[in-house]
Amino acid sequence: MSRYSSKDHRFEALCAWEPERPAEKVTDAILLSRGISSSYLITTEAGDVVVNTGTKLEGDRHRERFEQLLGRPLSVAKIVFTQDHPDHVGGWLSFADAGAEIIAQASFPAGRADRGRLKDFFRPRFRRLMSGFSAPPLPPGATLRPTREPEEVTLFETAHAFSVGGTRFELVSVPGGETTNCLAVWLPEEGALLVGNHMGALYGALPNLYTLRGDKPRSARQFVADLDVLLGFEADLLLTGHGDPIRGAERIATDLTRLRDAVRYLEVETLRGMNEGKDLATLMREIRLPAELEPASGRGPVRWYVRTIWEEHTGWFQHELTSELYDVPARRVWPEVVELAGGAARLAERAEARLAAGQVGEALHLVEMALVAEPESRRALDVHAAILEELIEQTGGQHYDELVWLETERERTRDSYAHDPYRDRA
Repeated sequence: MSRYSSKDHRFEALCAWEPERPAEKVTDAILLSRGISSSYLITTEAGDVVVNTGTKLEGDRHRERFEQLLGRPLSVAKIVFTQDHPDHVGGWLSFADAGAEIIAQASFPAGRADRGRLKDFFRPRFRRLMSGFSAPPLPPGATLRPTREPEEVTLFETAHAFSVGGTRFELVSVPGGETTNCLAVWLPEEGALLVGNHMGALYGALPNLYTLRGDKPRSARQFVADLDVLLGFEADLLLTGHGDPIRGAERIATDLTRLRDAVRYLEVETLRGMNEGKDLATLMREIRLPAELEPASGRGPVRWYVRTIWEEHTGWFQHELTSELYDVPARRVWPEVVELAGGAARLAERAEARLAAGQVGEALHLVEMALVAEPESRRALDVHAAILEELIEQTGGQHYDELVWLETERERTRDSYAHDPYRDRA
């Protein structure tokens, strides 16, 4: 069994819902309530401003926490969404006081509509990759609040500013984040910058330019441009969608500069390799970040970012195989190839030899061919399990999405054992 597990990854701890953890004061005017994504409240003499509202299961509890800490009912004047994801928007009705203005970036409605159109496609993908998360328990006697899309939303393209009770709020579009409608909130009197999940859920890690659940393409170059904008605020306090507040202008500038430079380095090196005629697989294998740009543990390895940048500039056709252009996947002919090779057990034996030689990628290709041809082949299942353990070991426990995917595949292999009528035979 591998030493590493997604359950030990910091992403699990950061995104865990803690229903009994109270709200906390970040400053005298800024309150934080933690959840699957954090909700923030900025108090003023003329009303309260909410930045992100949690999921539809969390909204009521976020509000209760804020009111418990303040010792008074909220009077919500504005609600600001830093992006269109459900963990930022879902609890909006819990804060929708009469006359409260909702503010978002201009592409927010389109982003919400896109998610609705593909909900049946993305739901099983999300569950597969986020299987460790559970919904928060409802308080005794509570019922699940029905939800609907926010209406009468104030939209802006690049920048928007307002004041409540003498406190100034400056909103700026940063479309290179997790969604094209990402925005940041700058509070000049507090020196505080609220960015939601623009840089991903894991502070200091590479951003989610691509997720295994699938998403619209995200631009590395736009992300770099966004970081230049955020660095220009020279914030003393950085508030993200997950985790603790980041304090100190020097630390924030250092962290954001390193992240910006890491993404820029990956783009420059990928484009250089493309111009030198190197193929995608070669660049995924060769490109590494310098030690001074190494990020914190994140959602995926550097090679995923190389691939994302390649496809951002060129699309999916690799100009290698004509079969890429047609609707017949290679797996359609794999059973025939396996038969010619002498069966799944023979191919699994070859895969095992590749694994022993340290050629894990090659071994995986061979065993996947064998399992498509003969899904219940015990020899192929054994080798597949060994390959998955080695791939989990190779993550070093650093890449959450990769770990979860590999663990899910390992469980599928175990399920195949459980349903194998020959499992006790030699």
